[in-house]
Amino acid sequence: MRTSYAAEVTLSDGQRFASLGGVTVRNRRLALLWLRRQALRLANAHGNAVRDELPADVRPVRFHGSDAPEGLRFWATDAYRQDDAIRTLEAGFPLHFTVTDPAVGLSLTLAGWHASPATPL
Repeated sequence: MRTSYAAEVTLSDGQRFASLGGVTVRNRRLALLWLRRQALRLANAHGNAVRDELPADVRPVRFHGSDAPEGLRFWATDAYRQDDAIRTLEAGFPLHFTVTDPAVGLSLTLAGWHASPATPL
């Protein structure tokens, strides 16, 4: 049996919760790679159409300030935070990173976790 990892991007206003998309992949590195891609896409797009969209990419979000996009970009490009993220997944703990758009009170969370063993391929 092969293990799998899941990753998801969610949005919340404190009362409602919505999934923007997610994937299940065969290892933690692919889960982190997918989360980094989504963080950079969301940070760079600011809710505009993105030309390099893949079928597994999350829906875009329109941020009202620069705090959330800057936080996403920093998390995705900072070597220390990426090393910490892969170590968190490697240790079997769930990974959560949340940024807030204070102008409208929205929170966007990137999450990754070890899923149950996948069926053999």
